[in-house]
Parts: sequence; C-alpha cells; structure tokens
Amino acid sequence: MLVDVKVPVLAESIPDATLLDWKKSPGESVSRDEIILELETDKVVLEVPAPQDGVLSEVLKKTGDVALSEEVLARIDTDAAPSAEAKPAKDEAAPAEPAAKQPPAAEQPPAPEPESGASAKGLSPAVQRLVSEHSLDPSAIKGTGKDGRLVKADVLDYLEKKKSEPTPQPPPSAPSAKPAPAPPVSGERGERREPMSRLRMRIAERLVDAQRTAAILTTFNEVDMQPVMELRKRYKEQFEKTHGVRLGFMSFFAKAAVQALQRFPAVNAYIEGKEIVYHDYQDIGVAVGSPRGLVVPVLRNVAQMSFADIEATIAEFGAKARDGALTVEDMSGGTFTISNGGVFGSLLSTPILNPPQSAILGMHKTQERPVVVGGEIVVRPVMYLALSYDHRIIDGREAVLFLVTIKEAIEDPARLLLGV
Repeated sequence: MLVDVKVPVLAESIPDATLLDWKKSPGESVSRDEIILELETDKVVLEVPAPQDGVLSEVLKKTGDVALSEEVLARIDTDAAPSAEAKPAKDEAAPAEPAAKQPPAAEQPPAPEPESGASAKGLSPAVQRLVSEHSLDPSAIKGTGKDGRLVKADVLDYLEKKKSEPTPQPPPSAPSAKPAPAPPVSGERGERREPMSRLRMRIAERLVDAQRTAAILTTFNEVDMQPVMELRKRYKEQFEKTHGVRLGFMSFFAKAAVQALQRFPAVNAYIEGKEIVYHDYQDIGVAVGSPRGLVVPVLRNVAQMSFADIEATIAEFGAKARDGALTVEDMSGGTFTISNGGVFGSLLSTPILNPPQSAILGMHKTQERPVVVGGEIVVRPVMYLALSYDHRIIDGREAVLFLVTIKEAIEDPARLLLGV
C-alpha cells in the first residue's frame, strides 16, 4: 500500500515551505516516526516524520523546491522491501561479476605480483570504485572478508588511517651559499555566493515593508537599574531555589511593558486598512538570536504570568532557538516586542518594528555612569531605552509617556506589585 508523505498543516501566516534536506533516498527503508526530511519556512525548520514503516518508493519534490500546506512530497510503500542499491553494503566480499574479456597480454604491460595483502582479483564494484578513485594498491590493504577479500569497510578504514598519518617532511637540504628568495606575498581575495535562507529572506522582506509602510520614529530615555539589581541580588538564590529558574531582568521589563500597554492601548494596537485593531490582552514577543537568524517567540497573556513563568518560558525559548526546535505556534502573533541588544554589548540603537505591531522596546547594555542624585554626583548602573513606534497610530506624547511608565516601574519595582 502506498502512503503519502505530506507537508504539515501550516499556519495562515505561512504561505509555503522550502525543502531543506532529504534524510532518505528512494529505495531506502524507513520506520514510522523516523525523520525523513526537513522543511524550512520563513519562521521555523519543520521535521517531517515517516507516517508508516516501509520503503521510500517515490520522491515528488527535490531539495530547494517550494511546497504548499498538505502538499504530497513523497510516497512510502508499506509492502515493498528495500532495493539492492539502498541496502547497506553487507555482501561486498562476494566475488564480482566476471570481468570483460581483456586485450591480448602482449598489448598490456605486465602487472606486478602483489607481495602481501589482498589481490585485485575478486573485488566488488564498490571496492573497485574506491580503489580507482583514490589510486590505491589493493595488495597494500588487509582484507577482512571471506578468504581475505577486501570489503568496502577495509578500504574506508585504510583511507582514514592515511588521513591521520603525519605528512612526511623532506630531508633538510644542504646550506646554499646564496639565500633562497622569499616567496611572494599573495593576499586571498576570494568570493563566494550562498543562497539566502527562507528565514533571512522573510526577515529582509518584513524589515523593508516596515520601513516603507510605517511612519517610524524612536524616542529614548535612560533608566537607573540599581533598584532592580539590588532586588535581584537579594532574592535570586531564594527565587531559583523556589521556582527552579534564574531571576533575570527580562521579567521586570515584560511586567513593566504590560503596565504601560494597559495604560496606553494604542501602543498595543495596529492598523488594518482604515481601522485600528485594539487588543485587550498583551502577548509580548521576545527577540532571540538563533543559528538561523533573529527569531521572535511570543509570551502569551503576560498579564496573567508570574515572574517565574516569564523567566522559565524565556529560558525554554532560548534552548529551543539554539536547537532549531521552535514551532510555528511559538512565533505566531504578538502585540508588542522587546529586543535586548544589550546582551551583545549594544549601547544604543533604533529597533525596527515587527509588523503588523506598532511599537518595539529596545533594551541595551547596563553601564556605570556618573549621574546627579539629590544634588550630588554618584555612580549608577544606567541603561538606555529606545521605543520605536508607528507615528500613524501613536502620538509622540503617548510614546514618551509609555517609555516614562516603563522607566518608573523599573526604578521603583514596587509599582509592578501595586499597579501604580
């Protein structure tokens, strides 16, 4: 029976997927739930498992092709046996097919008789191919097959050992009366081209769209991090012991953002056609670096999350981003975004909107600076904050007061508990 291998159901925001890598070839056996290919979308890499045991009988899409949601990619024959070409090379020690008739001996130079090791006679096609490709003398390789015949594994082991052997150095030459000229210095000026990943192309499209379609402005402020740092120092060990997760700074900023979003709902809204769509909930995207580029998984209903919930979820997102395990659901939606360039050392930046959202908060590096407190110059850990916003929907006054609300909450964390 033939069973279809299909593209998983994609979210409405993901139009298609690109075939990234086939893990199996036609004719090879597959097991149920074994990963047989990877698909790349503009958000995540999806692993596609085999739906049944059987043999991959037909591949309908090749690497690099684009496929739609639920499109058939391949078929598995649940009744077939693996083809001979797809089976592991177990029987390579068996004698090869009789060789084609050779020209008369007079027309060929006589071949030297091997002194030791395996004879070239009786080599399987796979072994003959390896010996020919690497210009090897089969008599120099010890065979472990029946009657001392060479098998593929013998040749591969021999090649591996040759790689690990040190390269013999030529003997030092006698000193010359005239010094040899220094080799000319040649600077490498190579170039290479690599196709952009779907994620990188999507990031590029979205950033250009944001710049082209929104009236983006950025307002700045600075925040004294000392109160939060002292609070964190005082309770971090007890927090981790109680909740099993470290207390970071992002949970404070997420909670402060919720308070500001509730106070200024336009920052939590977006434009659709001639209407403004407001949200009565706060889903905050947290920008995370990954090997494939910047991704933005979303914290859902942050107003109902505890500090421990936020920290645990962010830690989980970070691990999944490193492992390429973020799902489409992890990164769908979001009403507001926080980006922390400070973890990479950024002192100040103007973040770009994450469409269709209307605002994004940029956190930066905390650095000690001289500031005036109560008429005296003191040293305090200070962070610059940046709020980029769409001026079509958010007025300058709202943007400034939004950022001031976050500043006040961070500088006086009790506000987060009292809601003031």
